[in-house]
Amino acid sequence: MRRTPAGVTRRAAFAAFALGMVCAVTGCQRGHTPDTLASVNGKPILRGEVETIYQNNLGNSHQQPSKVQADIVRLNILRQLIDEEILMQRAARMNLSATDEEVDSKLNEIKAPFTQEEFQKRLDSQHLTLDDLKKEIRRSKTEEKLFNKEINSRINITDADIAGYYNEHKAEFNLIEPQYHLAEIVVTSIPTQPQQAGNLQNSKAMNDAEAKKKVQMLHNRLESGEDFGALAMNFSERPDTAPNGGDMGFVTESQLHADADVYNAVAKLKPGQITEILPVYASAGSKQAIGYAIYKLIDREAAGQRELNDPRVQQAIRQQLRDSRSQLLKNAYLEMLRDQAHVTNYFAEEVFKEGAQ
Repeated sequence: MRRTPAGVTRRAAFAAFALGMVCAVTGCQRGHTPDTLASVNGKPILRGEVETIYQNNLGNSHQQPSKVQADIVRLNILRQLIDEEILMQRAARMNLSATDEEVDSKLNEIKAPFTQEEFQKRLDSQHLTLDDLKKEIRRSKTEEKLFNKEINSRINITDADIAGYYNEHKAEFNLIEPQYHLAEIVVTSIPTQPQQAGNLQNSKAMNDAEAKKKVQMLHNRLESGEDFGALAMNFSERPDTAPNGGDMGFVTESQLHADADVYNAVAKLKPGQITEILPVYASAGSKQAIGYAIYKLIDREAAGQRELNDPRVQQAIRQQLRDSRSQLLKNAYLEMLRDQAHVTNYFAEEVFKEGAQ
């Protein structure tokens, strides 16, 4: 009989002891339930969480993805939930989790534009319960507090940084033609699902008569002093601008000339003023109206070189540098936290085994 060297026996015993200690700390699991798709330091991520997000992503699509496509989406969702759980655990250790008061305050802010019935309809359209929404608010506020503490507080943009960026990108601040900072409220007569309108109220005109009535109502409310951004978020039917209060950013004069009616109306405005109701056409050069729009002039910039001492230039550079550094640090920070976490992705193992057969 071969004898096992005493040193090997001691090493094996130590390895078993060490593994036991790791499991005691990180919550190693020898098995998992079918409902558990992954675990982060022993905290399970359940199939139901992934499926809720997956179904919301599908929306009202009538075309079902193949199993391969569906599994790719689920893997991406699961990776996102793993990263979120890593951040939530980090925030909890630092006592930075969002409080009930902070969650309730944000919830009340979200509910403010709606009646109770409208708010419930919006939840239903997104397949959410009130508890789901509060959970998402808590996660978002917690991440915000964690990033402010661990990342944003470390970023310092100096005057030298701003000057350096300006000198390297001076041409970016030379406007070759006038620019107009615009916001819009758009109502179309094209019938689509209300959820696709892109506004908070899921408000959608279904024909030309409804579109005329709706846009006239909005114009009347604007003239009575209501906030343009709030009305755009709640009623505008342009999904790409409605969430930002209708903000279109800066539009060059040559771009405005593509629609003579819009250019002529905007050119007469002073910052803060709005146009009359204008037709929206199917395409450039077309005379087929598909809806109506109201534009607001936020600011106008003449052509020419913007100098470094212009406060708007400094603010734009400061924000751009801050955003880019923040994103870089967030990516590095999350990679470090992933390295420190004990993550098991059971669903990834399952997909790999099935695909290898």
